[in-house]
Amino acid sequence: MSRKHISELLKSIRPLKNIQVKGWVRTCRASKEVTFIEINDGSSLKNIQAVTDNTLKNYKDVEKLTTGSSVAITGDLNESPGKGQKWEIQITDLEIIGLAPESYPLQKKRHTDEYLRTIAHLRPRTNKYGAIFRIRSELSYAIHTFFRNKGFKYIHTPIITASDCEGAGELFRVTTLDPEHFQKKDYKRDLYSFDFFGKQANLTVSGQLEAEMFALALGNVYTFGPTFRAENSNTRRHAAEFWMLEPEMSFCDLKGNMDLAEETIKFLITFIIDQCPEDLDLFSKFVDKNLMKTLESILSPAFMRLPYKEAIDILSASGEKFEFPIKPECDFQTEHERYLTEKHFKQPVIVYDFPKSIKPFYMRVNDGNTSVAAMDVLVPNIGEIIGGSQREERIDVLEKRMDEQNLPKEDYWWYIDSRRFGTVPHSGFGLGFERLLMLITGSSNIRDVIPFPRTPKSIDF
Repeated sequence: MSRKHISELLKSIRPLKNIQVKGWVRTCRASKEVTFIEINDGSSLKNIQAVTDNTLKNYKDVEKLTTGSSVAITGDLNESPGKGQKWEIQITDLEIIGLAPESYPLQKKRHTDEYLRTIAHLRPRTNKYGAIFRIRSELSYAIHTFFRNKGFKYIHTPIITASDCEGAGELFRVTTLDPEHFQKKDYKRDLYSFDFFGKQANLTVSGQLEAEMFALALGNVYTFGPTFRAENSNTRRHAAEFWMLEPEMSFCDLKGNMDLAEETIKFLITFIIDQCPEDLDLFSKFVDKNLMKTLESILSPAFMRLPYKEAIDILSASGEKFEFPIKPECDFQTEHERYLTEKHFKQPVIVYDFPKSIKPFYMRVNDGNTSVAAMDVLVPNIGEIIGGSQREERIDVLEKRMDEQNLPKEDYWWYIDSRRFGTVPHSGFGLGFERLLMLITGSSNIRDVIPFPRTPKSIDF
């Protein structure tokens, strides 16, 4: 007998005979004569009710059922006489697969997000986190759908790298050296010559540099995968391991880059609204009552676009008492980004042409030699969700920028080669996948949209 998913049964247009579902018990109301079981299999936010009476051959086993127990139920899908549900299953056979003890941590009561982070291996069984991770799955699919439809090629960039794309030095080192022998004399002489790669290796902070190489061969490409930052930050928006979407486009300038960034965000939000209405409804009712209004404010108007200098002038004249005061050539903090999107413009904002002094070496230097063709996409409730730029395609300017930032050109010989052999204008950006999930669900903490969050002093599970 083939198993049916609950999401499929709830959409049925007619009664069905002799079907089977497998899942976990949410509630069980048992008596000597009749028992009502709410079962969920993760395919849907909604449960399905299964009903049996004491004529069931193993009815005594039914009385053992507890919240969290796993079962296989066979029976007929019939119209439910009860309110709030169209269908229910009349049980003809029930098998207990695994009983959960009374100590099962997810009893039928409200649990705080803080508590659920301590049992991240079980929290997907709750309504909220089941919904989050179904949306996460659909959002991943939407990314591939969008870029495939636009003719982009999906590439896999390395997780282990010798490059520091951002130049910030917040890197996780990868080594095969035994820590117990670090103090040996030979190690002190030349530590990395003993290591697996013969030089320092790190977990990647971005797949951008490698994606550029493929954009300069295949045209338009994207990479989508995990990235890592050894940043000792315990904010609601930062994690040590997170996912990034990074498209790179050849023959593309900053305007084309901004156009794609806006189109990407609008497509992905629309996709989730269309495909996950029930899960999204949970967040609009119980997490953020203004969620749909916020999402609509992103979808309807064109994003506001303004140069960095104008954004600085707006912030300076705002009269707001920011924790981080506005200074010439300062990088924006979250409070600045949210002021622009939530109070001043009340919509998403793309800030572009940032000072050269606060941006990485690979961004194209504008005429005047003081700013670069960089952009940040800012959205309400989150702040920056995308950072990108037109890349510096001129080899002489690129090498000068690397010298200014004290980057050893011999380590980036392959990157410089791409400007030597048939260079072209090209652009790209990085979208923080978890930040987009926070935006779409109204979640306020990045730890709640990652299955097993990695943050300072936290690597359980």
